[in-house]
Amino acid sequence: MTAGPQDQILDRRELAKALLKALEMRHEVLDAIVDSDDHAGAVRAVSGLLGSTEANAEMVLALQLGRLTRLERDRLADEVQNLDATLKWLPEQRPAATGVGVHLRPFSSSDEDVELFRRRSAEQIGDDGQPWSADRVESERAEGLRRVDDESAAWFVCEDLSGDSPQSVGLVFGELTGQEVDIAVWVDPSARKHGYGTAALKQSRSELAAYFPGTIVVVRSPSGA
Repeated sequence: MTAGPQDQILDRRELAKALLKALEMRHEVLDAIVDSDDHAGAVRAVSGLLGSTEANAEMVLALQLGRLTRLERDRLADEVQNLDATLKWLPEQRPAATGVGVHLRPFSSSDEDVELFRRRSAEQIGDDGQPWSADRVESERAEGLRRVDDESAAWFVCEDLSGDSPQSVGLVFGELTGQEVDIAVWVDPSARKHGYGTAALKQSRSELAAYFPGTIVVVRSPSGA
């Protein structure tokens, strides 16, 4: 399961930014580490302090003291600037794209998830050129959940956890065919152009790797990421 070029650039850019911010806030970062009960607590504290992912916080904790120099800060600043020039859009324009505060959970039969699936299905067009009927929507949902039960599919709801309560913003569908997993990402129209599709796609790779180890992922472009 490999990331696309833009995903790789975005990941590297966010790591470089986290390292740069950690160097600029080195005293606060050190205090957060020293005040933590254990390594996991230090990772969470540094992640929150930097506003970055726990994976990037792990890399900050792995920094060698010899890299805490002005030269290293200048090098990272140049790297961020160069990476920015290669991106089609910046995470500042689509803040959810970094994945911070975005979570995938298994799709359920709750009223909220069913309604989300119906909103997604309203955008689907059948072979007759017409939107799916209500019967088709329910049939597709039931058949999809049967495949999930049979472990030939994995469906997820993408949630934004940054507010007072979780907000469901999209769906991820992973369908197993032979040794390939086809991923489709759908983002609710009201939540598009914020980076949720990118975040969901990135997180779905690790989720689906756990569900279907040793498979190859085929990605469809996210809707309004």
